[in-house]
This record gives sequence, C-alpha cells and structure tokens, in this order.
Amino acid sequence: MTTILRIFGIAALLMGGLWVGQGLGLIMWPSSSFMLAQTQWAYIGAGLMLIGVLALWRAGKRGR
Repeated sequence: MTTILRIFGIAALLMGGLWVGQGLGLIMWPSSSFMLAQTQWAYIGAGLMLIGVLALWRAGKRGR
C-alpha cells in the first residue's frame, strides 16, 4: 500500500503542477489544450497537488 500511495502522490504532484502551469499560462503545451490560461485549472491543479502531498505524507507515516 505504501508503494501505491507514493506512486499516486508523485503522479498527482506532477499532473497538478502541469495543470497549474497551464492554467496560469506559464506552460502553453499542448497548444490545442482547452486548459491554457484558464485560472480555474490552476485552482484544480493546486488541489490535486495538495492531494499528492497528503498521499506522500500518509505513505511516509505508513513506512515507519
């Protein structure tokens, strides 16, 4: 279970970071994305990153 939480946490952090970057207009890739410069996706991405941090924190507590 710890490994699954770590994989999920890292994936959530990376995907959330991409969404924040796209939502803020910092990452304009792919050019056909509907998420570019849409602030709502920055908020959704930040929430996903928070979930990723919580998953990694939980995995750290289980690993002890």
